[in-house]
Amino acid sequence: MKDPRISRLAETLIDHSCKVKAGEKVIIEAFDLPDPALVCDLVDAVYAKNATPLVIWKDNQILRSLYRGASETSMQWAGEVEANAMQAADAYIGIRGSANSDEFADVPAEKMELYTQHWWSPVHSERRVKQTRWVVLRYPTPSMAQAAGKSTPQFEDFYFDVCTADYAKMAEDLKPLVARMEAADQVHITAPGTDLRFSIKDIPVIPCAGECNIPDGECFTAPVRESVNGTIKFNTKSRYQGVVFDGIEFELKDGRIEKATCANEPDRLNRVLDTDEGARYIGEWSFGTNNRILHPMLDTLFDEKIGGSFHFTPGNAYDEADNSNRSKVHWDLVLIQRADYGGGEIHFDGELIRKDGFFVPDDLAPLNAGLPTE
Repeated sequence: MKDPRISRLAETLIDHSCKVKAGEKVIIEAFDLPDPALVCDLVDAVYAKNATPLVIWKDNQILRSLYRGASETSMQWAGEVEANAMQAADAYIGIRGSANSDEFADVPAEKMELYTQHWWSPVHSERRVKQTRWVVLRYPTPSMAQAAGKSTPQFEDFYFDVCTADYAKMAEDLKPLVARMEAADQVHITAPGTDLRFSIKDIPVIPCAGECNIPDGECFTAPVRESVNGTIKFNTKSRYQGVVFDGIEFELKDGRIEKATCANEPDRLNRVLDTDEGARYIGEWSFGTNNRILHPMLDTLFDEKIGGSFHFTPGNAYDEADNSNRSKVHWDLVLIQRADYGGGEIHFDGELIRKDGFFVPDDLAPLNAGLPTE
């Protein structure tokens, strides 16, 4: 029997996220999905709009082989082919499952750097993000359930609950936070191992409520590029280019990450940060505001939305909230400030905005709904 939750998710992606219209071309790209049900529903929904779908179905084991044996020429060719397809598209839906979330763990770092430079950047950074209406999401798999510490049915219930949230209400609740961030200059963040100051003056603020990510729930901007000073210690693990990094810590001076360390892969961490000059500067700062997501599961699309968290991003700034930093890297790193993760505070121009994950001003109180008090 067909799961009606899949059809509801497809409707959300087509109608709310991508707003597909008649005559448009839509790329549906799927990675490691356990079955084609969602893709089939999306294809049907695109046709129902009198639009044209193109399906790209990928397997991470095959991608691993491509990456491990790749040359600069092979990566460039793959990037050119997919960039041409993306150039012709009006909308893009990327669905990323994972039979094994560590499938790329033994791909050499230099091969992943070739991928980032010649395949990912020209297709996604330069075309998909800038030129299409797009949305990316994960798909529930046993591997994801295991990472979340849940049974497969339990995780599926969690996934569909989170992914089909009331995004219209979320957008309304974020408006006062947008106004406060737009008016702010100096930001001061404290948490265990963290004492960080920077300016967000005159940088645009972007609320996120289901248009580009599913699940969603964040509000992002960027620090003024050279304004960041202090230290930050992230309390969630992060997977980047197939490698899990734990206990990442930065020391920043005049915007630049001068010292970077972590508990397990310090050399590889610094290699990522040495990809180019912009990788050691911060391209994004964002509040996580989805209070249905409470704990990390080594998946950025979920972890960066955790209620009571924020993420701080070495690398490229988004055009919508541009501080002029440019890099092939964009790495969202998450710090949870709820009391159960050590607590913390965020001040705007000396005013306490959030304490231990809870927004303090009355106009921001709706953003606390559903956040556990203990």
